[in-house]
Amino acid sequence: MIKKNRLVSLTTTVFLSTLLTVPLLSSCGGGSQNAAPPPIDDTIGRNLNNRAPVNQPQAKRGLSTGQKVAILAGAAGLYYLYNQRKNAQGTGAQGKYYLSKNGRVYYRDAQNRPVWVTPPQEGIRVPESEAQQYQDFQGYNNSLTGRDLRGLGAGTVPTN
Repeated sequence: MIKKNRLVSLTTTVFLSTLLTVPLLSSCGGGSQNAAPPPIDDTIGRNLNNRAPVNQPQAKRGLSTGQKVAILAGAAGLYYLYNQRKNAQGTGAQGKYYLSKNGRVYYRDAQNRPVWVTPPQEGIRVPESEAQQYQDFQGYNNSLTGRDLRGLGAGTVPTN
């Protein structure tokens, strides 16, 4: 009787140990090699809170031409960059830019991975006549108010 109980106990122990190790071993496998890697976020390591002073004038005089310029930062800067590159050919930072449904701008790197774009901290100097279309967006002349880019994109970031 004792040998029978011992055999049942040993069998149960081996069975339960096997059940507990199956999830551990299956999670260490190679998985799907076709899965797209996550998007690259180039904002890591940047201090996005260090913005240019808010008390800058609405428009500045250009140094050489006397042309008025506006500063596009934040959403206004991103939308400006997107509009400049949305019809470009190729991949990488100089290639085509995309606008996602979540309000982010990205491009594809050489491995076809999405890379999030951030506007320069100091903003982008644009002729005032060209910048007028961005005046309702956050970051126009470094304003902290205005709309963002959410809802402007045609779709979410594709995985491949």
